[in-house]
Amino acid sequence: MGLIPVRPDEVATIVTSLEMRSRPPLRPLPDAPLRLVHWREPDLAKYRALFRRVGEPWLWFSRLVMNDDRLRAILHDPGISVYAAVDPRGIEVGMLELDHRRAGECELSYFALVPELVGRGLGRWLMAQALTLAWRKDVERLWVHTCTLDHPRALGFYRKSGFVPFKRTVETFADPRASGILSPDAAPHYPRLPLA
Repeated sequence: MGLIPVRPDEVATIVTSLEMRSRPPLRPLPDAPLRLVHWREPDLAKYRALFRRVGEPWLWFSRLVMNDDRLRAILHDPGISVYAAVDPRGIEVGMLELDHRRAGECELSYFALVPELVGRGLGRWLMAQALTLAWRKDVERLWVHTCTLDHPRALGFYRKSGFVPFKRTVETFADPRASGILSPDAAPHYPRLPLA
C-alpha cells in the first residue's frame, strides 16, 4: 500500500461514478416548499451565481472559470436542461442540470441545494424531480458522479436513490481557493495546506 503525494497547492479527491440502468418505479413527489423552474438558455451571470452558491462549499469551480463562449455553448445546447429550485420568496436555492446529449443516456451533471437546506428532506424532492425529468426521454442509462469533497452523505444518498457504483477514480486539481476563484474559507472540511 502506497501513499501518493499531492502538492500543497493541489486538491485530491476520490470520484465515484454511479448509474441506473432502468427507470425506477414512479413514486409520488415528496412535499416541499420549493418549485422547479426550467432555465431555457440561462443567463451566464445568473447561472454562475447559483452554481457558486450551491457548489462553493464542495469546491465546485469548473463552470466559474470556463469562458463565456464555451459555457454558453453547453448551457444553450438543446440536449442540456438547467433547472433552479426556487423557494416561496422566489430565491434560487438549488440547481439541477441534466445532459441528454449522448443518445440513450442522461448524465445528472449537477445536483445541489444551498447548504442551509441540506438535511431537511428537500434533496429527496429534488431527486424525485431529477428522476422524472431524466427518464422522460428515450433513456437506457442515467449516471452521476460524486466525490469525497461532496457532502459526506452524498454517496449514500445516491445509492439510496437507486444508483449503483460502477467506477472509482482519483482526481487532482489546483486548489481554487489558492487562486482566488473561490473564497479562502470555502470547504473547511478540506483544509488548505501552507505553501512551502
